[in-house]
Amino acid sequence: MLSNAIEAPSSQTEVKGANHIEELTWAEVNLDAIAHNVRAIKKHIGSQVEIMAVVKANAYGHGAVPVAQTALQNGSTRLAVYRLIEGIELRQAGITAPVLIMGYTLPSQAETVVRWNLTPTVNEQSQAQALSAAAVNQGRQLSIHVKVDTGLGRFGLLPQEIIPFCQALLKLPNLKLEGFYTHFSVADESSESSQAYTRRQLDIYHQALRALEAQGITVPLHHAARSAALLAFPESRLNIVRPGISIHGLSAFSNGASFIPTQPAMTLKSRVIRLRTLPAGASVGYGRTFITQRPTQVALVPVGYGDGYHRLISNRGQVLIHQQRAPIIGRISMDQVIVDASAIPGLKQHDEVVFFGRQGEATLSVDEVASWAETINYEVTTSLLPRVARVYLRGGKVTAIHRLKGLTPPRTERTEEK
Repeated sequence: MLSNAIEAPSSQTEVKGANHIEELTWAEVNLDAIAHNVRAIKKHIGSQVEIMAVVKANAYGHGAVPVAQTALQNGSTRLAVYRLIEGIELRQAGITAPVLIMGYTLPSQAETVVRWNLTPTVNEQSQAQALSAAAVNQGRQLSIHVKVDTGLGRFGLLPQEIIPFCQALLKLPNLKLEGFYTHFSVADESSESSQAYTRRQLDIYHQALRALEAQGITVPLHHAARSAALLAFPESRLNIVRPGISIHGLSAFSNGASFIPTQPAMTLKSRVIRLRTLPAGASVGYGRTFITQRPTQVALVPVGYGDGYHRLISNRGQVLIHQQRAPIIGRISMDQVIVDASAIPGLKQHDEVVFFGRQGEATLSVDEVASWAETINYEVTTSLLPRVARVYLRGGKVTAIHRLKGLTPPRTERTEEK
């Protein structure tokens, strides 16, 4: 065990040879869609610009390691996460590509950062000094990136702070100032004022970069564009782009626009676990927010806010059953939801229910679910909690199932009748 190391979350992977899925609730992740999306982005930006695939927050809920591996196999050369523990997870999976930590790392974590060969974002002297000391101690050169705040008001250094900070960095041994970046606040908005603000942010970035160069400080890697910017503002691509949501096939824009043909990668599925007919006047769910007006066939489905499906969708949302839409009735509870299945003939216990994604020829988009929850598509997929198994598909076949450690069902021996 490494000293001061942070252990990545543990999970168990079960590789399947067929498409039989023994789960109550699961999220299918189509890795072919991830591959397609990365290639589409690469085609759009051209061969001179690198892709740094953003796989923070468990790759927006899709699974950091499988998504990262697929992105690297299809045109990405670098990865980005937010926290140290996320970078360690990638390294423990055998991924050797450069991994940028976009968030803050504590000075006390410096030895761990260096040991796992991760690339931290540095924004204060105590952090830089600790990283330098750790790199010297381990006999390594550590690449670091510096972020300039051009108008988002969050993590980066202000433009006037950049030159003195970087000059001090250059005096510290075993640190290599490899990258200089920023982040846009309204690149996903289409209004004239938002577009002007994004271009203003880019101007401030270039001014800061030129100021560094005027002091003889050269930084080889320049990046600013997240998914929306790399699509809508070609001038912002510089020599690296940082796509996140677009890799997963979801729109990066508030109006749902799409500049390239991407494919949604995730489908959230469950099963009908109970069917019955409630009489007229029956209460449904906590708070009695829904009262049946007639005898109503209802289906109980084991999905709730304990899985990350937003409670705000109560009495608003729909699901797909037999490729038909069925309304959610009553309040969504922690573990279950009730669906009015009166209009779906032939429904049986254990039949598949889709909360977003595709079922046959029918689709229910993440953006529509987000509208019911009064949020954005990012939050819908990122909210899915670990107890929802991730089932990975390639070529239409199940290749792996990721579950929380301890939740993998024990194997049972089956004796064939002779």
